[in-house]
Amino acid sequence: MRPYVTTYYLTEVAPLEGGIVEDYLHPEWANVRFSDGGSMSGSIGPGELSDTGALVATGPTSHATRFRIGPGRYWGIGFLPLGWARFANCAAADRADRFTDALEDEAFAAFRPLGSGVFGAEPDFATEVDRIDSIMLGLLERPAQDEERILAIHAALVDPEVQTVAALADRTGLTPRSVERIARQAFGFPPKLLLRRQRFLRSLAEFMLDPSLNWLDTMDTQYFDQAHFIRDFHRFMDMAPTAYRALPHPILGAAALARAAAAGAPMQVLHQPEGGEPAE
Repeated sequence: MRPYVTTYYLTEVAPLEGGIVEDYLHPEWANVRFSDGGSMSGSIGPGELSDTGALVATGPTSHATRFRIGPGRYWGIGFLPLGWARFANCAAADRADRFTDALEDEAFAAFRPLGSGVFGAEPDFATEVDRIDSIMLGLLERPAQDEERILAIHAALVDPEVQTVAALADRTGLTPRSVERIARQAFGFPPKLLLRRQRFLRSLAEFMLDPSLNWLDTMDTQYFDQAHFIRDFHRFMDMAPTAYRALPHPILGAAALARAAAAGAPMQVLHQPEGGEPAE
């Protein structure tokens, strides 16, 4: 599954005073999340929180997701663009900046067994992982689509040296029109926005790993000045950097450190792509 999935991840929230935990997800690739009776609600970008259901699928995002979860156990699976192309039944752009009930949305029909086939009568981490593996590996029977070109675009996208759409096309050997088409299908957004998002998240990742850093210390070298960075912060997080720093990050702070230790990257969109099966 490595070419298609960043990680499986388990979040456990113990019973606590107040009953819920709130945090903000940074922009990311697609995910499915499911719980064993826990409550989940969220909003991508500004707006009121709404219940997500027991099996929620989220397309690629370009805004922060404010979310609340109550006591319980929550599994999630993060998908690389290659995973979207292999497993989802629609273009990524059609579900970008949206979450949906995977039990109802035909775009995510392949993931429905996760909602009923993972949890047992008692929590058991190893057994649940095995069940997730069994379900996900079964999806590899689905045909590959455009995998070589998706991998080429993804590899160029995560390279800090690639800063423009023209450079992205040159690096991949594709026409700008082909890059636009594949970006819509598997990545969810136009190439220019994807490059801008990568630049911003490289900066935010440094802060998540060490919140004692000043924003000037975390800014990617592609930023002209602090005002440039602040504009991107508002665009992607819908708040000022000072407001974000003042918020508690009970889940994302721990998740960034755990992800970096286990998978080599503190954020899903910073994962390097791995070679998948060539498209026929």
